[in-house]
Amino acid sequence: MTILPIQNQKATRDGFGDGLYELGQDNNNIVALTADLEGSLKMDKFHKAFPDRFVQVGIAEANMMGIAAGLTIGGKIPFTGTFANFSTGRVYDQIRQSIAYSGKNVKICASHAGLTLGEDGATHQILEDIGLMKMLPGMVVINPCDYNQTKAATLAIAEYHGPVYLRFGRPAVPNFTSETDKFEIGKALHLCTGNDVSIFCTGHLVWKCIEAQEILEQQGISAEIINIHTIKPLDEEAVLTSVSKTKCVVTAEEHQMNGGLGDSIAQLLARKQPTPLEMVAVHDSFGESGKPAELLKKYGLDTVNVVEAVKRALERKK
Repeated sequence: MTILPIQNQKATRDGFGDGLYELGQDNNNIVALTADLEGSLKMDKFHKAFPDRFVQVGIAEANMMGIAAGLTIGGKIPFTGTFANFSTGRVYDQIRQSIAYSGKNVKICASHAGLTLGEDGATHQILEDIGLMKMLPGMVVINPCDYNQTKAATLAIAEYHGPVYLRFGRPAVPNFTSETDKFEIGKALHLCTGNDVSIFCTGHLVWKCIEAQEILEQQGISAEIINIHTIKPLDEEAVLTSVSKTKCVVTAEEHQMNGGLGDSIAQLLARKQPTPLEMVAVHDSFGESGKPAELLKKYGLDTVNVVEAVKRALERKK
């Protein structure tokens, strides 16, 4: 994968909206449902083009999941859309019983995840959703890093048969991947090759790790950056191959330390290749209202925190 110069600042939710619209043009079985958040999820373009395949359920997220599960019985491919908090925590029972347990082909698409939701505060900034969803048997969990990758992921999950959780965000972020990059579910993407430390990152934190890699390089530290866009199924081969070389690991994510990407990699390494590991993640805390960049800094998810975590891991490697 090639890291391009920042093409522009675009929200990952825009990548979802554009991908959904493109799917609607190509496949008449694609249907979209939203719980009163059409504009926030960028689903308005799909609604305008395909009104007969769009369902506005109102503020009734549990009903939305049940309707989506039912639509699959008739061969439809439903994409549900609401905030990540309402896509998981509010409707966990419905997802578990009606979608995951029976392996329904529902795509649960969730925006406004993590601290970068910003001013809406702790009640909306869910930081537990990856953990909730990855524990469900058979659930695929995807967390792309920028606009292009989110659009590609949206297209890819339509081809996959089974339940998927697709997580993305609200703010405009650097768009640095190529629009021609192929998205393959369950396959990690190598961004930078290095020998001293493996940095596994996901979502909005991928760019922070790229920035950290440049700082580390200036300090004589060679970091390998791997974008884990698919949390589940985890690309175990890519993780173990990198770690066998560097013997030192840092993970970075906009999620609780418990239950997230770092948790998955720690379990893998504990079973197959014990390795010094440091995690850049939220430490058992709810968020709060604030500007996205300020919140990332306060909760230890900024570029400097990645650099510091690398140095801690390297100390343990000695």
